Amino acid sequence: MTVLHLADEREAADLAAFLSRLLHYDRSAAVRLQAAGTALAVFGRPPSFEVLAVRAVRLVKPYENGLDVTLDVTVSAGELLESVDESAATAAVPGAVTGPPWAGVLPPRGGWRAEPGLPAPRELSGLVAASVAEFRSRTEELAPELRTRAELDRIGREIWSRTVAGTGLPVRAVHAAQSLGFLRGGEQGLFSSGSWLRLRTPYGSVAVRRAGLGALGLSVR
Repeated sequence: MTVLHLADEREAADLAAFLSRLLHYDRSAAVRLQAAGTALAVFGRPPSFEVLAVRAVRLVKPYENGLDVTLDVTVSAGELLESVDESAATAAVPGAVTGPPWAGVLPPRGGWRAEPGLPAPRELSGLVAASVAEFRSRTEELAPELRTRAELDRIGREIWSRTVAGTGLPVRAVHAAQSLGFLRGGEQGLFSSGSWLRLRTPYGSVAVRRAGLGALGLSVR
C-alpha cells in the first residue's frame, strides 16, 4: 500500500479538514492526487460551486520507502480521509476509482501571471456575506407558489455569477474559497493562465474557467 508521509501533524489535520469539507458537499466525492518529490496536490470539485479546489500538501517523502517517483491517481475522498493518521502525519492512498469528468481536465501547471484588481481579504469576505444575505432576502420574499427549485437556482446563478470588482472572477469562486477554509488571512492573489483564473491563498486555491474563451488553456492529464 502506498503511504504518504506528510510534513507534520498540522499538515495532516489541514488535509483532513479539506477532505471533510468536500464530503460535506458531496458524500461520494472523489479527489485527484498528484505527487512529485515532496509536494502533493489534492484536486476536488464541490458541486455546489462549479469550481476546482486545490489543496497543496507538504510531504517528507512521497512513499513508504522514500522512493522519488511520481503519483497520479483519482481516489475516494472518504476513503482517503479515513486513512489520515494525524498523530503519525501519514495517509494511505486508497485504490483508484473511475474519475469524474472534471478529473481529466485540470488547470495548467505553468504560465500563470498575476492579475490586478483583487480586493483586500476583508472586502472579499464582506462580498460573500452580502451575497448570501441578498440570496436569503430575495428567496424569502417569494410567494410560496413561486419558491420553486428552478426559481431558487435562477436567483443563485444571477448572484454567484457576478464578477469581483471587474476581475472576471465569479463571486461563487470566492464563496467556495471561504466555505473550504481558504480565506483565513494571509496574502491572497489572483492569477490567470489561458482560460483559467485562480484565486490563491496560503491555505489552498480555487480555479475556474472564464466564460467565453472556449477550450483555450485546457490541460488534459
